[in-house]
Amino acid sequence: MARYIVTGSYTAAAMKGLLARPSDREAATSALVAAAGGKLLSYYVTTGESDFLMVAESDSLQNMLAALVVAGASGAVSGLKTVQAFSAAEFMAAQQRAGEIAARYASPA
Repeated sequence: MARYIVTGSYTAAAMKGLLARPSDREAATSALVAAAGGKLLSYYVTTGESDFLMVAESDSLQNMLAALVVAGASGAVSGLKTVQAFSAAEFMAAQQRAGEIAARYASPA
């Protein structure tokens, strides 16, 4: 399964809701990712540019995007950014594959 790192921020309306009714956002996020066929691996509240960071697995980028659309459409989050993450073993395999195909590339310079 592919891993994705997602960051984002809570909107002012969401912060008001959290103030009035504290809730476990990790549990809510886990349920959303699971409904889209993925698995939440970790969830952190962060300081700085983003309010949260999550790491999730999914075998389908389309399903992961569907979960993000739901979160974004709720009006509770903004500034969602998603990147795919690769393990050291996956990066090693990519490097080895690059070595296999490098001779077939003609550089423009």
